[in-house]
Amino acid sequence: MNRKSFLRGVAAAGALALAVLAPDAAVAQAKKQIKISHATAIDLGNDNHMVAWVMRNYINEFSDTLDARIYGSNQLGEERAVVEGMQLGAGATCHVGGTAIHNNFVRRMGVLDLPFMWQGYDHAHKVLDGEVGKSLAKEYEARGIKILGWQDSWGYRNVVTTKKEIKTAADLKGLKIRTIQTPTYVAALNAMGASATPMAFGEVYTALQTGVLDGFEHSPPVVFTGKYYEVAKYVALTGHLFGPTVTACSMREWQSFTDKERQVLAEAAKLAQDINRNLSSQRDAEAIDLLKSKGMIVTTLDKAPLVTAAAPVQDELAKQIGAEDLLRIIRATK
Repeated sequence: MNRKSFLRGVAAAGALALAVLAPDAAVAQAKKQIKISHATAIDLGNDNHMVAWVMRNYINEFSDTLDARIYGSNQLGEERAVVEGMQLGAGATCHVGGTAIHNNFVRRMGVLDLPFMWQGYDHAHKVLDGEVGKSLAKEYEARGIKILGWQDSWGYRNVVTTKKEIKTAADLKGLKIRTIQTPTYVAALNAMGASATPMAFGEVYTALQTGVLDGFEHSPPVVFTGKYYEVAKYVALTGHLFGPTVTACSMREWQSFTDKERQVLAEAAKLAQDINRNLSSQRDAEAIDLLKSKGMIVTTLDKAPLVTAAAPVQDELAKQIGAEDLLRIIRATK
């Protein structure tokens, strides 16, 4: 066989292969990609990944036109940048994470992150499923984000420190404690006597390891799944913030979906929300036990001085963000 005949044979074989593969490739390309982003460890022991995992499995099981994938541990970028991209219809389709990051886009959402405000999980659920949650969701839609679910952080946020054990409220004074880059969280930590240090979540482990920070604050499951027990020794059960989480999606992408696709996404988020809420108190307690098993020293302190100091902070912050009406509803909800 001469060279021309050989090349003609290769070309024919290639054309045949493409013809055979074309239907499968067309089907694969026809599926719309649902990219679910979150900042925490890719571990079902933390609430954000569990919510994303339930959503992905539900979507892939019940939709013939959607293909959901999870991008945890900030694989698509830091949270604020991810949400900004979603507003433009770029990058992630959905983001699962604490409401604090969303304060940067809807200031009034900061009312959900006021210190020592929540009476318990049931209180938070009633507020978020009621007038307050619906009002904030409507405001966010005008800014290009669709809220599909309100979830629980698995456990209240506590102060974690590297070298100093916190036994009383006074022990927090002057400590450089990392918190989320939002005014409500910064004000809450400062009101507790700490020196609030805003920092991107992905930088926290190294900052603790190198001594740039004295500690940070987060829920027990995130502390455990992120292996922060490797660089920190103490947990003080301050319970200063509850930090609801939210499943937020790009309005641009949401509007591009068919009615059936929207239904599947909404059902996936609702199932994930329900499972998340039912596991909250159990996962919180389990994570505390796991941290103790890793050698962390867990202390309970008298929070009365912190609660007293928080009341005027709640009022002032709510006023600053124009959410005094929402704070009144939250306080009146039983």
